[in-house]
Amino acid sequence: MKIVFSEEAQQDFCSLDGQLKQFFQSHFKKLLSLPPRRHLQHGVPHHAEDVTRQARLVFDVEDNATAPILWVVRCFATHKEYEKWFRSYQ
Repeated sequence: MKIVFSEEAQQDFCSLDGQLKQFFQSHFKKLLSLPPRRHLQHGVPHHAEDVTRQARLVFDVEDNATAPILWVVRCFATHKEYEKWFRSYQ
């Protein structure tokens, strides 16, 4: 599986501290082996993964014939940032 970051996700990921980056990287590896579990509500076309109690990863999975692609939409360090983004869809 290939991992592709959106512009926002790249900026979010670069602004994280070292420990939080490690948590996100371990979740990327986890998503390579496990299918996504939680799909977001209210018509939001993405999946969400809890990285820590506060941090969230929002992504999509594209089933490509040669290799699936994990599209990282956003990386949130706090639940407050995630909720603000999620409410923009409601």
